[in-house]
Amino acid sequence: MIERYTRPRMGGLWRDASKYSIWLEVEICACEGWARIGRIPQAAAARIRKNARFDLKRIARLEEKTRHDVAAFVTEVGRSLGKDAGYFHFGLTSSDVLDPALAVQLSRAGAILLDDFKPLLSLLRRLARKYRQTPIAGRTHGVFAEPTALGLKFALWYSEMQRAKRRLATALETVAVGKLSGAVGNYAHVDPRVERYVCRKLGLKPALVSTQVVQRDRHAELVAAMALCGSSIEKMAVEIRHLHRTEVGEISEGFSPGQRGSSAMPHKKNPIRCEQMSGLARLLRSYSAVAMENIPLWHERDISHSSAERVILPDGTILLDYMLATFTEILANLRIDPWRMKENLKRFGGALYSQRLLLVLAEKIGSREKAYNAVQPLALRAAENGEDLANLAGADPQIGGHLSAGEITACFDDSIYFKHVDKIIERVLADDGY
Repeated sequence: MIERYTRPRMGGLWRDASKYSIWLEVEICACEGWARIGRIPQAAAARIRKNARFDLKRIARLEEKTRHDVAAFVTEVGRSLGKDAGYFHFGLTSSDVLDPALAVQLSRAGAILLDDFKPLLSLLRRLARKYRQTPIAGRTHGVFAEPTALGLKFALWYSEMQRAKRRLATALETVAVGKLSGAVGNYAHVDPRVERYVCRKLGLKPALVSTQVVQRDRHAELVAAMALCGSSIEKMAVEIRHLHRTEVGEISEGFSPGQRGSSAMPHKKNPIRCEQMSGLARLLRSYSAVAMENIPLWHERDISHSSAERVILPDGTILLDYMLATFTEILANLRIDPWRMKENLKRFGGALYSQRLLLVLAEKIGSREKAYNAVQPLALRAAENGEDLANLAGADPQIGGHLSAGEITACFDDSIYFKHVDKIIERVLADDGY
């Protein structure tokens, strides 16, 4: 299922053909950088740019022998260069190729992810405005609290996804760094001018200082930003899952013709895609932990991070790409039932309006404590037995003796809960994310 959303746009970026093509560009740019400072002939650099090529199958066969992917790649490309092969990979160590290339891949993957936010944010904007005056029961601790607006829920999600986008954009800048500084980062066999040239050509910044590798706190920041985004998607999916429940029934996932919710129970319509978001968010969070573990490397470098990155970076970007696209589809196909929301608000005898009744009464009698003690037993009675709180209040001497029937009725008017909603939503939607 995931491949349907990621191939070839995201998944193709991590295929061997794409990876080796970026490696080749790094190597060619390095040759050009050497030529610019007169270390190798300009003509040789031009011929390398023109003639350098590779065969994936031959690289695979060479790697079986060398047990070293970069060595196999350099040998294979050298076959196409003739006498110019001696200039290829000149002065470089493997990570002088791997890390700039990885930064390019992550930058390209990040551009796809940032693009994924556009339809999601646009949809959340529309939902926030469309449902800004739609009443829904607010819930705290999973229990009815007070009426609120459904549009506020979508506005909240919009704001959170704007933060996710900002965090991701910042982390992508952090990771868009390259190094061509040699085996221990001291430029013993490569000129810093070559590094500057290569990074500029690739759209990267040179690391101010490195060991054999770019430091992995940068990559951990990116994976953490992706994990946070996944957790926010899960948060929204969990809310939909709750509202989808049979006894709530206010919002549910779309259910397509021919779809089956259960092999055994024909009546079932399960929130399977939102549940999937929860499962994938757990996986993304685990990748963040691995990325943190990749930060402490021995001395100037070991390769304990390498094997893990070959999983968490491709899979993490693919997972988040899938989650963003899928959650956008979930939102686009939501079934929203305003009638059920109103019916739920009427349940429990209007107990959701108890705070308004409390405040009006407190203002009349001059004691919030006395007002609370008067309203609470009636509110609990209404919630537990379904009796009408307004009627109970009117018949109660502690309340009805101080408030008129009109004053009590006004406490159950929804408008009080919506007087600032439009301003909140427009304030949120004015945030363009940067």
